[in-house]
Amino acid sequence: MKKIRTKLLLVLLVIAALGLYYYVALPAVNIHSTEFWVFLFLFGLLAALVFVRKKNLNRYELKESKGLKAILGLTGLIVIVYLVGALLSSPIVNAKKYQQLMTVETREFTTDIEELSFDQIPLLDKDSAELLGDRKMGSMVDMVSQFEVDSLYSQINYQDRPVRVSPLKYASLIKWFTNQGEGIPAYIKIDMATQNTELVKLEEGMKYTTSDHFNRNIYRHLRFKYPTYIFNNLSFEVDEEGVPYWICPVKKFNIGLFGGETIGRVVLCNAITGETQDYAIEDAPQWIDRAYSADLLVQLYDYYGTLKHGFFNSVLGQKDCLHTTDGYNYLAIDDDVWVYTGVTSITGDQSNVGFVLMNQRTMETRFYEVEGATEASAMSSAEGQVQNLQYVATFPLLLNISGEPTYFIALKDDAGLVKKYAMVNVQKYQIVAIGDTVSQCEENYNTLMYENGIKQTPEDTRDVETITARITKIAQGVVDGNSHYYIMVEGSDAIFDIPVVDFIDIIRYDAGDEVRIEYKEGEKSNTVLSVEGISRETSEKTE
Repeated sequence: MKKIRTKLLLVLLVIAALGLYYYVALPAVNIHSTEFWVFLFLFGLLAALVFVRKKNLNRYELKESKGLKAILGLTGLIVIVYLVGALLSSPIVNAKKYQQLMTVETREFTTDIEELSFDQIPLLDKDSAELLGDRKMGSMVDMVSQFEVDSLYSQINYQDRPVRVSPLKYASLIKWFTNQGEGIPAYIKIDMATQNTELVKLEEGMKYTTSDHFNRNIYRHLRFKYPTYIFNNLSFEVDEEGVPYWICPVKKFNIGLFGGETIGRVVLCNAITGETQDYAIEDAPQWIDRAYSADLLVQLYDYYGTLKHGFFNSVLGQKDCLHTTDGYNYLAIDDDVWVYTGVTSITGDQSNVGFVLMNQRTMETRFYEVEGATEASAMSSAEGQVQNLQYVATFPLLLNISGEPTYFIALKDDAGLVKKYAMVNVQKYQIVAIGDTVSQCEENYNTLMYENGIKQTPEDTRDVETITARITKIAQGVVDGNSHYYIMVEGSDAIFDIPVVDFIDIIRYDAGDEVRIEYKEGEKSNTVLSVEGISRETSEKTE
């Protein structure tokens, strides 16, 4: 009876150990998962240990035991299958298949990349967003002692705006214990263009997060619901109504056991209720932005660019081998988020042959053949313009400025705050404009392009027109530090813009005076070329 109890106890201990490993490590029950093979290997070792313990074998009996040899043989077979599977799944023997995982379309830059208005340009990087988020959290005295801001800060399109969102997390295990009943009450939302930071409070707290423990931890919640799914990097997003979700991409292996990783499905998990929706990747809702992680897309393009002539050419000869530059940024196009990065020769020269945009929802990839400076060179050029201030450049954002591919760079001080902005011409990176505001930076940049012959001053084809009438309204304003008078005259709804520096006599006139104005029509106001007062005597004779 005692032996039976001992055997039963051993079996229970093995089951408990394996169960604990599964609960903590959360391996997918899937032959494509490395963790699953580790689980099988550990199971084999434990089985061998139980067998030895059960039989109480001496050293000679261990060598001769057929049962132990069978268990160890199966364990060794697991290792061999794993190693062979890893080799047969690698680019070494499947270079062509890896190279064809991503389809790349060559496109025209100015056709695809429209000029953005200043209120749509993301001015902040992730580090700056974290500073703003921490500052906002520090002002919330009712929450700051219990919660912190998670470091996720996913960049998404929210109601046609570029924003970063990140949930709060429990400040400690004790804070989790005292607050987990209500859940996490809010998330941070930062407009990347206006820098407006908002703590969005929820009517019902988020119960399923990365900082939760036990079964409500988002990774454990997903594993128990989808035991066979191998998840890629999770991201935090909100839908168009502001409801928080976890976007959970499911890996798809296209080459052998472990190779050719893409995304086959995506699971949406409501962070408040834990409810999930499972979609094939092609059927995923339009509002999600991050099914493919940026790192996965960059890796897939590197396969495409380096394996055109086989694996060994990518290592030795490196003929026609291209790869992405170090770093990437995000661009919003047609309500999708695209990863941007440069493409350069694998030999490591200091120029790009072009750049790629990769859609994080669909994996659609576009290549633009624009030769010019690498992002690192552009960053150095921008820093050189303010070297006395020792500002640090952020990774560039690629913009279309007046039809020219342009690196847009924020310059930060030692505290991580954005102080100035820079625009660097991709093809002629010695052309660098600096400004305290985005509009000032663009104005300086356009001036430099005119001076260097990149752009020609457009001819003014508007007709010169003349009007003679009495002033009905007159008002004064200041534009860029210069005084302007704005007048309206009888018989016209137009506004005439008269800069005082060019027409000093305008200060002599008032409502009721008659003037003759030469002008050209504009969108908001007419550009005045000359203004002349008409004396009352002349006016009466004319009448």
